[in-house]
Amino acid sequence: MKIHQQHLSLKPPQGFTLIELLTTLIVAGILLAIAVPSYQQFIRKNHTVTQTNNLVASLNLARSEAIKRGIQVTIHRKGSTSQVWDAGWDIFTDINGDGILTDDADANLCEAGEDCLLKTYSSLPNGYTLRTGANYDDWLGYLPSGLSTSSGVLANDTFRVCADNVDTAKSKSIRISVSGRPRTSTGTATCP
Repeated sequence: MKIHQQHLSLKPPQGFTLIELLTTLIVAGILLAIAVPSYQQFIRKNHTVTQTNNLVASLNLARSEAIKRGIQVTIHRKGSTSQVWDAGWDIFTDINGDGILTDDADANLCEAGEDCLLKTYSSLPNGYTLRTGANYDDWLGYLPSGLSTSSGVLANDTFRVCADNVDTAKSKSIRISVSGRPRTSTGTATCP
């Protein structure tokens, strides 16, 4: 009689052993512990740059509209605390140059003799601040010549954009000269 030999094939085990799985999880945990703070720092930096760019865009818009329209255009902070611009700001034509949006509150916008709201910006995200010095405590305006003004006099000042970590070296400064041109730089003397 012939005996049939069965071929038994040994297949390698499918999946992972408990030791391999634990080793993988430990390595992944270490990598996450290293990566997450860097990612959070990256996000914070991007938010700071975004808020800085929003303000610079506002300044450039107001300046160009003042030159184009031949009338003062004002940026006025929202909120009730001087030098605190966290709540956002409005950009509007300012016929009498007083820094206050004058509107008769009817349905017709931008009528003769009243100011015209050009753009409004909402508040900064939680954990971010926008502060200024004493010259632009409530508002700044651009004259038709492109020069910056506040309270009826030519003025310069610096805005500070800070993240909640109060790291002055990574904060942003926006310096506006009397000529009206904004210049940004990294680092501020104080936060907020």
